[in-house]
Amino acid sequence: MSIQMIVHQALQDGYLTPTMEAEVGRICESASELSLEEYTALDQLMAALLAGQVVAMPHKQFINVMEELVVTEVITQVSELDDEQSKALDIADVAAYALNRLPPLYATSEEGAHYQRERAQNELHALIHKQSQEGIKRFLDRPQLPDRNPLDLPVRKDLLEQMNELLKTYAPD
Repeated sequence: MSIQMIVHQALQDGYLTPTMEAEVGRICESASELSLEEYTALDQLMAALLAGQVVAMPHKQFINVMEELVVTEVITQVSELDDEQSKALDIADVAAYALNRLPPLYATSEEGAHYQRERAQNELHALIHKQSQEGIKRFLDRPQLPDRNPLDLPVRKDLLEQMNELLKTYAPD
């Protein structure tokens, strides 16, 4: 999708979604030089944003509590493995496997998140444990794919660095 098409869509809808914003950013970063039409469209978008004709949607107005619960469970289970196995694991892959097999638990407030955490502890703990365990087993059994393109393109990190980043993401303060 071009910048002009994105701006047209944003003006028509009155909203600039995070996906649209990311696509504009990707185009701007990948292009060595923008055309006059692209600059004009960006100026038009900026004016519409400043005038309130287009509203930029926040990136996240909700959380999936299940994500933090699964990441915590995966980290707990990985820490119980021997060093050689745990270094080979990608916590994000294991968590994604488990999350694809568990119900989402979305919340839009701290109270809602607290409710979802308690509900999961009472009703879903065994299922979270089982799916995380299955994710680890599947990850260890599959062949490594050398030319994978992960979403976040990080430099390869050891397990402790991955866990530290995940904990910082999910642990407030």
